[in-house]
Amino acid sequence: MFLHVFIVGLSFILQHKDAYQVILDGVKGGPKEKRLAAQFIPKFFSSFPELADAAINAQLDLCEDEDVSIRRQAIKELPRFATGENILRVADILTQLLQTDDTAEFNQVNASLLSIFKIDAKGTLGGLFSQILQGEDIVRERAIKFLSTKLKTLPEDVMTKEVEEYVFAETKKVLEDVTGEEFVLLMRVVSGLHVLQTVNGRQQLVELVVEQAFLEQALNPADPDTVDRLLQCTRQALPLFSKNVHSTRFVTYFCEHVLPNLSSLTSPVAELDIQLEVLKLLAEMSPFCGDMEKLEANLHMLFTKLLEYMPLPPEEVENGENSASEEPKLQFSYVECLLFSFHQLGKKLPDFLLDKVDAERLKDFKIRLQYFARGLQVYIRQLRVALQGKTGDALKTEENKIKVVALKITNNINVLIKDLFHNPPSYKSTVTLSWKPVQKTEAVAPKRPSGEEMGSGTSPQKQISSLPRRDSRQIYNPPSGKYSASIGNFNYGEENSL
Repeated sequence: MFLHVFIVGLSFILQHKDAYQVILDGVKGGPKEKRLAAQFIPKFFSSFPELADAAINAQLDLCEDEDVSIRRQAIKELPRFATGENILRVADILTQLLQTDDTAEFNQVNASLLSIFKIDAKGTLGGLFSQILQGEDIVRERAIKFLSTKLKTLPEDVMTKEVEEYVFAETKKVLEDVTGEEFVLLMRVVSGLHVLQTVNGRQQLVELVVEQAFLEQALNPADPDTVDRLLQCTRQALPLFSKNVHSTRFVTYFCEHVLPNLSSLTSPVAELDIQLEVLKLLAEMSPFCGDMEKLEANLHMLFTKLLEYMPLPPEEVENGENSASEEPKLQFSYVECLLFSFHQLGKKLPDFLLDKVDAERLKDFKIRLQYFARGLQVYIRQLRVALQGKTGDALKTEENKIKVVALKITNNINVLIKDLFHNPPSYKSTVTLSWKPVQKTEAVAPKRPSGEEMGSGTSPQKQISSLPRRDSRQIYNPPSGKYSASIGNFNYGEENSL
């Protein structure tokens, strides 16, 4: 019985092979013939395996037709061809079709790609990565963006451990030559893989970033692309650091290569305060620094840089007389970052200020701390008075938001200075950096994140509100060079640009 059915079926297929060839030839006909061909070629594709190549090529011709409606129909049916060895070819074709500028067609390509992921995820990825590595620039760009936005939407039964490991292996190949924007997007892809959500996995991700950051090379502070690369890589590494995944190599590089060149760094973006940006990064990394080979030398560098931003009091003030001259400008944002970093690394060598700094230099440092602390107390009192009784919408005005920020910064510095004034110096206090999100336990309104600079000769309200501001969430713009681009995906508060 089975043999009889098989023979009848085979006879039917052979009889209709010519008819299927007519359908394939329909791609050369008019609009009606093409639309019918776009539907029937994939419908009967599996019945004529000997015409598979011809069928796929015919459908591909329809995918490139001048009529957008025919193209969309052909693209919609492409997943029907994604069987067996054809999956890689179909994925490759769909990836190339991502270059379309027609919105509806682009959405259809995305939908078709997602549908074949459910058929064979690894094969689909093979087609995508093939075009990323070898395709035209626009195809490469859109394929990377597809991975960065769509992979995370796929269910676990599609993104299996084997598939995720394949993604990681292929991404490492792509990262051998990438632009800044591509690096950010690809890091988003691999950072979201479940297989890497372990200590070992996060350490592997850090290793990827280290390779991109060129930490084995000296920094060229005059090259904006080099500076931008370092910033991009450091920002991508930051979320990966923890008590088990250390930031030591980055912190060491910043102390040895970046801080000595701080004043000569060339910003990749004109409006970016590159020095403050660097100091913020260093401050955020410092709590996760592990054992450091040159800890004493790096603490000396931090100490020296901190002195640059903590001025000596005018001579008249030091002698107890009234000063008619302008007092030094107190750069609170810079000092908060440097003090915090020094405080974090100082825990590892608590006798540094007692044994590693000579008596004269230590005396000079304490004078600077005292002067800075006096300025802090003035501002803290003024800011508390200005914010007293204000809640809700009143705290959301631009002027009050900046005052709240200023109070957070000055309170942080005050806590850290008190620790260093202990005899011996203490490193036990904890503060939340001003631009970091407020913890739920911090219910007091003035504990809002950000940064600013105020001159001691001007009232805090006037000084802060007169400073420039920038949007709180910059969007990454495609780089003109390898890494020359605006600094994106960096969630610093808008007041932190001060």
